[in-house]
Amino acid sequence: MSSFPPPSALDASTQAFPVLTTAQIDRLRPGSKVRKVEAGDILFKPGDTEVPFFVLLSGSMEIVQPDLTGERLIAKHDAGNFTGEITMISGQRCLVRGRVTAAGEFLEISADRLRTLVARDAELGDIFMRAFILRRLALITRGAGTIVVMGSRHCANTLRIREFLNRNAHPYSYIDLDTDKASQELLDRFDVKLSEVPIIICSGNVVLRNPSPQQVADCLGFNASIDESQVRDVIIVGAGPSGLAAAVYAASEGLDALLIETEAPGGQAGSSSKIENYLGFPTGISGQELAARAFTQAQKFGAKMMVAHSVVQLNCNRQPYEVVLDNGNRLATRSIVISTGAQYNKPKIANLTNFEGQGVYYGATYMESQLCEDDNVVVVGGANSAGQAAVFLAQSARKLHMLVRASDLSQTMSRYLIQRITENPKIELHFNTEIVGLHGERHLEGVSWLDRGTGQTSTHDIRHVFIMTGASPRTEWLQGCVALDDKGFILTGRDLEPAFGVIPPVPWPLVRSPQMLETSLPGVFAIGDVRAGNVKRVASAVGEGAISILLVHRALAEV
Repeated sequence: MSSFPPPSALDASTQAFPVLTTAQIDRLRPGSKVRKVEAGDILFKPGDTEVPFFVLLSGSMEIVQPDLTGERLIAKHDAGNFTGEITMISGQRCLVRGRVTAAGEFLEISADRLRTLVARDAELGDIFMRAFILRRLALITRGAGTIVVMGSRHCANTLRIREFLNRNAHPYSYIDLDTDKASQELLDRFDVKLSEVPIIICSGNVVLRNPSPQQVADCLGFNASIDESQVRDVIIVGAGPSGLAAAVYAASEGLDALLIETEAPGGQAGSSSKIENYLGFPTGISGQELAARAFTQAQKFGAKMMVAHSVVQLNCNRQPYEVVLDNGNRLATRSIVISTGAQYNKPKIANLTNFEGQGVYYGATYMESQLCEDDNVVVVGGANSAGQAAVFLAQSARKLHMLVRASDLSQTMSRYLIQRITENPKIELHFNTEIVGLHGERHLEGVSWLDRGTGQTSTHDIRHVFIMTGASPRTEWLQGCVALDDKGFILTGRDLEPAFGVIPPVPWPLVRSPQMLETSLPGVFAIGDVRAGNVKRVASAVGEGAISILLVHRALAEV
């Protein structure tokens, strides 16, 4: 039986490394082949793609991971066990090495065949998906990845890269240069400048100095399995809750779907510490966990995802449509679902960008909460996202000030959050108040805010500010193609009727009127926060994502 030293719990270890029954193995035999293996055979290694899936009929093997000092043991497999983790479903590069330790016979199944089995065989699909997810979680917990991040907790770029890896559920090892003297001496010897931190060691042999998330994604091969020459049934732009829902339904219903995301699954909701009013989760669920589950679900059905790239232009004067990426590459598609969401509006403070990631944050996850433990904290905003952040951060902060421009919260925040905030002795509410100044050198050291009721400005020694104020759509790339309202949100369905006086940039070419959620371009839909009139709730976004695919089917039938 496999072992994952040390197992956190017997049940979790059993589910991560189950032993298949003879009947279950027999169901895997069609479309597979029996492979004779000898001790010492390497079946796969880090960096490989489309790695076969192996079920051990006899013999044994070990799963190891190369590191800077040699290699570390991850797991051992015996008869009845199977190989693989979540890369078997995502198609991304393998993270580990598989070495045969005792000769025997293995059942070999191609990656494509495995993905088909997972989607069609409910019992085996559940067994494999549960094992793959638990194995990936174990790798993340142990920091057992093919990438090492050397950085500082006081460095904004370090925080950005760690957040990118965390939200994309990619395991990595972290070395804190503030506390690891040996690593600091090594960097000094090679004359690494402060501006070059973080240092990323990727796949054991590639060194990146202060890379962008896109460079890290390219080094890790996040998008290596995506065929950019293919004409897709649907391209979904943005992987917030609405986009993820669209990807799940599109792929499960047989559409060739590609999801494009600038950062990581979850969008704005993915940075939420806890969502408590989402149906089916009475104790709440973090935005990151919800996004991770939805992302894995979409991959299970065959959806592809491209991360660390943004769409900068839509070529709408041709069919199929073309979306142009930030690297200039063009992707063709028969339909498009736009779910790019909205980004928080930033206060008009001249030196705001100097402190982003160094005292100013736009999301409140576990990582940020560690940075401000037992410190005074400011949360700016009065909507649900700000309320969720305040309740979460108050658990570890010494004192939390919540700055709200309005005179109360009743019009913008759920009642349960208002009650928790007002009853928490650590949280002090400041109504009719806005942030007007930030102070410090390398890191935020002080905050000034204006009480518009009294006209008084006060300055406080605070090193951490979380900004969650209003939202603006990300629709610049759609100019000249689809109709927008005066705030830049996308108009859809009945809002495009001539009675409303909307003149689309491109004349509507069909006899029928635009469908619900359809933009002024046939076959192009808008869902979630980017759509004018959208209800700002996660459940609503997920519903729109599901509905959009029904409408995509109708649009594709017209082509």
